Amino acid sequence: MQWVAVQLQQVIITYKANDPESKRWAARCEQELEAQGVRVLVGPSGPKDNPYPVFLASANQGIDLAIVLGGDGTALGAARHLASEGIPILAVNIGGRLGFLTEPAEVLQDSQQVWARLQQDRYAVQKRMMVQAQLFQGNQRPGEPASEVFWALNEMAVKPASVERLPTCFLEIEIDGEIVDQYQGDGLIVATPTGSTSYTLSAGGAIMHPGMEAISVVPICPLSLSSRPLILPSAFVVSIWPLQDRDLSTKLWMDGVLATSIWPGQRVDVRRAVRDAYFIILRENYSYYRTLREKLQWAGALVPYPNNHRVWS
Repeated sequence: MQWVAVQLQQVIITYKANDPESKRWAARCEQELEAQGVRVLVGPSGPKDNPYPVFLASANQGIDLAIVLGGDGTALGAARHLASEGIPILAVNIGGRLGFLTEPAEVLQDSQQVWARLQQDRYAVQKRMMVQAQLFQGNQRPGEPASEVFWALNEMAVKPASVERLPTCFLEIEIDGEIVDQYQGDGLIVATPTGSTSYTLSAGGAIMHPGMEAISVVPICPLSLSSRPLILPSAFVVSIWPLQDRDLSTKLWMDGVLATSIWPGQRVDVRRAVRDAYFIILRENYSYYRTLREKLQWAGALVPYPNNHRVWS
């Protein structure tokens, strides 16, 4: 996709639901943009608040930008709904915790300068690969889909949900139609490089640079020590079959949000999404490795050792 300077004719602003600070900043941004003649749509985003379908349906013209005020969860929600529309996202960490996907809150201290930079094309755009998933009945390929298409920026996870016991599941995995293995454990993650520092990392997966085009398949607490993570080219399709699901508790989760239940005889196909997510970077000194050092608190970032050849930054 070829980018040009943002026109700022129609903008959507979402803020973290039930967070007074992000709501206050959303009101300020709305006021400043409307004073410049920009049409602005504003609403909360959270587990029980999804403003994006209303925004997209009520937009009387193309949406130029999404300003997302919150943490990584708020940014993930925006990507799931806006990537298919090609809408760039400016995510700012207000009310969030880690902030892997967001710009620091300080970028809005001079918000008028932010609007000027956007219109003058003084920013970078970072492309991040997404995955999409869909349910199919049986092994017919191609077959009629049994669900809508679900999107995720971090990962798709197939795992059970039960309120009566600690749930485990039996899953069979195929890659491009070829059976690879069967897993018994807490579930299976199919993640993007962006998601490699999230749930996948906690499950023992490798960290991948977000500029890569690859998919990781990571078992969650497998009962077999031979079950290991896999890194695949992004063109491959990962199919997951639930086995022996007597309680009908197997679910598909997208970025930690419930997508749908998986019924016996169905499979989940996970593949690279047809569209990528685009995040606006305003920091002139942005560094992915600095983000890793700071957010993961690597020891070298906390207690740097002297180096005669370079200065630690």
